[in-house]
Amino acid sequence: MALVKGEGTKVWDADGKEYLDFVSGIAVCAFGHAPDFANRALARQAETLWHVSNLYWNEPMVTLAALLTSATGLSKAFFCNSGAEANEAAIKMARKHSFDRHGPGRHGIVTALGSFHGRTMGAISATGQANLHEGFQPMLEGFTFVPFGDFDALSAAVTDKVCAVMLEPIQGEGGIKVPPADYLKKVEGLCRQKDVLLILDEIQTGLGRTGQDFAFRHFGAKPDLITLGKALGCGFPVGALVSAEAPSGALVPGSHSTTLGGAPLAMALSLELTTRILDPGFLASVREKGEAFLKGLNLLVAKRPGLALEARGRGLLLGLSLSEPAGPVADDLRDKGFLVNATASTVLRFVPPLNVSLSEMDLLLAALDKSLADVYPGKA
Repeated sequence: MALVKGEGTKVWDADGKEYLDFVSGIAVCAFGHAPDFANRALARQAETLWHVSNLYWNEPMVTLAALLTSATGLSKAFFCNSGAEANEAAIKMARKHSFDRHGPGRHGIVTALGSFHGRTMGAISATGQANLHEGFQPMLEGFTFVPFGDFDALSAAVTDKVCAVMLEPIQGEGGIKVPPADYLKKVEGLCRQKDVLLILDEIQTGLGRTGQDFAFRHFGAKPDLITLGKALGCGFPVGALVSAEAPSGALVPGSHSTTLGGAPLAMALSLELTTRILDPGFLASVREKGEAFLKGLNLLVAKRPGLALEARGRGLLLGLSLSEPAGPVADDLRDKGFLVNATASTVLRFVPPLNVSLSEMDLLLAALDKSLADVYPGKA
């Protein structure tokens, strides 16, 4: 299917068929497709300065860095072109910080089974899904995987050879898995005790997706490093690593860079988008809509208990776990004019634009109810 046009929460394919988009570029298009204010911001910057490389600062870069560090309570921002690049930078920063502090040999990073951190070699090595490693071995050495949400297993894995723990606050590709309420706070305490860094991959969960500016707010934890992407550019290629003062000093000039990172076009657009996302009223609306959507999914669980097993997530990062493969349901919904996707084999993922309306969510829920019955009549 080739998509040729988008407007708000809708897209059209090459045959002219209209779809209500609950994928939004995989949690990217926070304001839907082609919002006027984003077009204007990009056009304004295009008339003044496009690219100057990372040899120089530019005004929107500095302003966006100030916004992100203020919002996170951290100190420095490094801009790149994707979430995977942000995770690569985080891995390098953690290892270099440990090398400077402790010398060689303490470079291990603990991550979670079911995690997803990107497709580049470092990021895929950090990803806790063995099937995604197949054919690309050997992976980058030094990663240890533990069950997500299992604090005892993680604690046992944080040895004197470890420099960082790297987690998603809520697993996205892993099936919209939410950890126990006290998990991240306990992990933070362990990291402080063991003198290792806490890296939170907020590429999918960050910037309003869960109804908070960053998902770590739900759990009361504070990371040392945060990686961002997806909604940071809402479709324009932007990523960022936001870090505390101490580890940020590890990457001195010349130790890490990217030619296109922090380019004025990307920064001006991201600044406009991020300012709007971080507005408290906008975040409150995401929470309200997320609660309504989750309530609707839970009604389906009650209505079709043999098929719909559990609704879970936060804000507008929601999943419906099924007893059968989720892919055929996603396909049927597409035929009905609704775009969703399947993840972790049996989970339907719903990540609509954050400005989706309550009536549009109701349309999706009604279509989903019918698709469950049409695809798995014996189970529904």
